[in-house]
Amino acid sequence: MLKQQILIYTESTPNPNSMKFVLNFVLAPEGLSFDYATPSDAVVEGKNSPLAVALFGFDFVKRVFISSNFVTVTKDEDTKWEDELFGLKQFLKGFFEEKKEVFTKATIAANDVIGGEQDSETVVKIKAVLEQYVRPAVESDGGAINFHSFNEGTVKVLLQGSCSGCPSSTMTLKQGIENLLTRMVPEVKEVVAEGV
Repeated sequence: MLKQQILIYTESTPNPNSMKFVLNFVLAPEGLSFDYATPSDAVVEGKNSPLAVALFGFDFVKRVFISSNFVTVTKDEDTKWEDELFGLKQFLKGFFEEKKEVFTKATIAANDVIGGEQDSETVVKIKAVLEQYVRPAVESDGGAINFHSFNEGTVKVLLQGSCSGCPSSTMTLKQGIENLLTRMVPEVKEVVAEGV
């Protein structure tokens, strides 16, 4: 039987402390992303990830973000990527060659598409703009953006992955995302980040 070849390449992100590790297969179910700001986040029910737990085993790892076909790792300020990149890449390759779980089965089950309340027409438009225009650009930089809420003209979004702590995230939010949403959805007056 043929063994799946594991291909991993890296991409730098606008956040100098974050590196995106792109794989040749899907890690997270479509539309889902998981942000682990602390090691304890990686064992929380509903988002438990053996991969994130293992990555936090490296002293320099400060944040892990897992989405579609990539993992974004954020390091501490003192560590240089050139000192750790090869070892981290080899670790990931070995992890996947051994067919270890990215998420526990309970995490996948808990995040199976859950029906919620019906979105208003404005919220549907906002989500469509974020999904079609914003998400691909943010994901290409190793991050993710998720709709949080819309109230009285203000859209709240969650910025995750390399966006967390990135020096350019505020500029991207205001000059990019806010300008786009206010032009395409007239009901939107402002965009703010929740929990950054």
